[in-house]
Amino acid sequence: MRKLFLFLLSACLVVSSCQSKSTDSAQNSRSEKIRILLDTDANNELDDQHAIAYMLFNSHIFDVEGITVNRTSNGGEIEKHYEEAARVVKLCGLDGKIKIFRGASGNYEEIKNDVKNEKFDGSDAVNFIIERAHAKDKRKLVLVPVGKLTNIALAITKDPTIIPKVRIVWLGTNYPEPGEYNFVNDIPAIKPLLESNVEFEMVMVRYHKETGTDAVKAYLKDIREIMPGKGPHIATPVIGRHGGSFTNFGDYSVSLFKNFREDATTRPLFDMAAVAIVKNPAWADRVEIPAPKFENDQWIDQPVNPRKIVIWENFKKDDIMADFYNIMENYHLPK
Repeated sequence: MRKLFLFLLSACLVVSSCQSKSTDSAQNSRSEKIRILLDTDANNELDDQHAIAYMLFNSHIFDVEGITVNRTSNGGEIEKHYEEAARVVKLCGLDGKIKIFRGASGNYEEIKNDVKNEKFDGSDAVNFIIERAHAKDKRKLVLVPVGKLTNIALAITKDPTIIPKVRIVWLGTNYPEPGEYNFVNDIPAIKPLLESNVEFEMVMVRYHKETGTDAVKAYLKDIREIMPGKGPHIATPVIGRHGGSFTNFGDYSVSLFKNFREDATTRPLFDMAAVAIVKNPAWADRVEIPAPKFENDQWIDQPVNPRKIVIWENFKKDDIMADFYNIMENYHLPK
């Protein structure tokens, strides 16, 4: 009997040890993931949707905290941006698993003095950003705004104690030249980020130049050949932004491109490229510069400014697009 007891005890210890190692392994795996929160004007064009899907399908790399939306000059009211983000989340098979919050419709100057109120324009998204920044986790929260900076600037203004807990990687600006859609939708929102000590990085857009994310292009022929049927298939069809019924993200991607512009043969995936360099910084050049300022519709360099920020440029477009298509085929969903 004693031998049987010792055998069972030994077996239990082995099982317990295996379970402990399995738990430790899972915890270690999670601690190595990048905590990420995407802030998007999801209904603006078509690159936001691909950035969302790419982020969600990279769950072996990203610990997705949630999605916040904002309204820019295209894409309708804030509800339209919320609906489009929710549509993509559903098509990725994650309905109910990824939190989405409505953010600012207005701009930073209009809202900043209201942030101490219980409710203000964008409060749901701003409060969620602050909440996740303060989560008990040793990892910094990487905020990836791929629209205007309003929600992020409001969060830092409302609660500056989140500054050491976040890293901001913004898809925006044509620096050192003026202009760019995300930037001009709320220019004043960049000031509190440039002047604070927050970790702030700008992913260059630079229209029609090879040094910006404008060079990270998807070809319509590739989308039509590669994307149909890609991603998990869901049971309940989703009605697309342009109509039609879809059960997977790949088919919806084809629809988005089809309805973009009849004469277009390519379309940059600006926003997806921003998520990609968070995943793999080797896919672009990281350049640290003294923080400039923006006045009178132009960038002004400040060479002696001790405050440093990062710009990302010269993107390895072929590597990024190859990884995008690979992830669409070999996706990883959160468990």
